Amino acid sequence: MKKIILGLGALCMVAFTSCKDDAASKVNSENVAVAAERDANAGNFPIMELDKMEHDFGTIENGTPVETVFKYTNKGNSMLVVSNIKSTCGCTVPSNYTREVAPGETGEFTVKFNGKGNGKVSKSLTITANTEKGTEVVKITAMVNNPEAAQKAAAQNPATPTNPMLNAKTSTKPGHEGHNHD
Repeated sequence: MKKIILGLGALCMVAFTSCKDDAASKVNSENVAVAAERDANAGNFPIMELDKMEHDFGTIENGTPVETVFKYTNKGNSMLVVSNIKSTCGCTVPSNYTREVAPGETGEFTVKFNGKGNGKVSKSLTITANTEKGTEVVKITAMVNNPEAAQKAAAQNPATPTNPMLNAKTSTKPGHEGHNHD
């Protein structure tokens, strides 16, 4: 039994050492160079610097489409790759973004907002890239003037007096002026 095990072991040793020579000849030198460059740049992330973190459209009329452009510069030493830009809702559409930005170069994306709503509106956009942090968030804001929505809100909520003291309890006792108890 020992002779059989020793014989199989010797046969396996011969088989493994003969495969070793073939494996070394199959290594592609191009792949080795690419892997060496990748390893040398490991931890060397691109740095995305945006020209602004927020854009305010000011006061716009309901339903008025507006747009702005955000620019970003690669301040790092390796290629910046922007893989996705998405917003918190369908009324804000990011488009036409530069997917690859070399070190020192600038890319951009356009944000279109359809101007729907009433009052102060704020939307966030998330940029996914190969930076160390992985994502950047920018915001757009606008004051949307919507007279129809304001009229609906007024109809649903009865008008309150413009002077809040008309409904406030006040004390007539000396020393209790301005207090809300009797």
